[in-house]
Amino acid sequence: MKQLVFILLVIVLNGCSQTHNTTSIQLGTRPYYLIDNMKASPLKTKLTSCGDGVFYKTDFSIGHRGAPMQYPEHTKESYIAAARMGAGILECDVTFTKDKELVCRHSQCDLHTTTNILAVPELAAKCTTPFQPAKNGQPAQAKCCTSDITLAEFLTLKGKMDGANNQTTTVTEYLNGTPNWRTDLYASNGTLMSHKQSITLFKQLGVKMTPELKSPQVTMPFNGFTQAHYAQKMLDEYAAQNVPSEHVFAQSFNLDDVKYWINNDPEFAKNSVYLDGRDETANFDPNNPATWQPSMAALYDDGVRILAPPIWMLLRVDENKQIVPSRYATSAKAAGLKLITWSLERSGPLNSGGGYYYQSIKQVINNDGDMMRVIDVLAKDVGVMGIFSDWPATVSYYASCMNMTKSD
Repeated sequence: MKQLVFILLVIVLNGCSQTHNTTSIQLGTRPYYLIDNMKASPLKTKLTSCGDGVFYKTDFSIGHRGAPMQYPEHTKESYIAAARMGAGILECDVTFTKDKELVCRHSQCDLHTTTNILAVPELAAKCTTPFQPAKNGQPAQAKCCTSDITLAEFLTLKGKMDGANNQTTTVTEYLNGTPNWRTDLYASNGTLMSHKQSITLFKQLGVKMTPELKSPQVTMPFNGFTQAHYAQKMLDEYAAQNVPSEHVFAQSFNLDDVKYWINNDPEFAKNSVYLDGRDETANFDPNNPATWQPSMAALYDDGVRILAPPIWMLLRVDENKQIVPSRYATSAKAAGLKLITWSLERSGPLNSGGGYYYQSIKQVINNDGDMMRVIDVLAKDVGVMGIFSDWPATVSYYASCMNMTKSD
């Protein structure tokens, strides 16, 4: 009898463990909060009608650095949260360490704002720019890069919410700079990950993967490590873990990286994504094709098939004060390019226009419920294939409600 009880207990515990590691979709209350804040409309009525679910995993919902509205970005905890919110694709921004190992970080030199490195004296001393307190009207400074430390050292750090207080004289206060619309509630033990570890985790979570090859902030080649080595190593780590190429959406803001993949690894390059940062060029206007270099047709001729601009570049406000696709959006589709966009819920509350990501439509953005209106236009009128979000539950709710394709 005791043996039978023991066996049953093992089965139950294993079942609990499997539930912990799989992704039964749990969206939480935020989508409902946003819908409640919407102005009365047929869209609000439709979204409200879906309140009882069923919600599911969808590739339309992409976890931008995981779920960094509340969990430290690019940490195991952030990724698991995003998967539980229905994100069918998760992002690891890829950079490299001193010993040329790949790790998940948004920037090669952001460790001073996204980890506790400054609170670890032996590693803080290795930073490119060790902590310098605010003095004589000059802000506090620090610059700590993944290339300053080894992979083993990197993995001893803890992830924290991205932010810094640069008006202080102490490390403790400097590290306490989280924006007030995020939270430090889950920020005490963020588990950092190598790129290889992220692949293993994503396979366990049953999601597709979108690594972004980040621009090096050190001179290349780096100790013999060339840009080509870097671009190829990222893809090789997926092949080494037998990840199907159709499950990987390799990204870069550097068009030459995308061309490298197209020319040297065409199987993985089928889903490669050109992240469009051309708005940083002078006089860029998403409604004036003369300011786009290269043109949409030229991108397609170079082999680009998926283009990923920020949200604002895809939208404009028409004469009736309605949000509609920009000329950039319609031209990209006409050229045969598929579209992904970034990043919903990155800017904080929308009651003051939404900041960078909503700049082209700020005149009609005045409450958080407008996020749902933005998603609706991006999905139905622009026709994007996916939306990066800092809180994927919002996009997952919309996709499930509108019966969009489930993730396979």
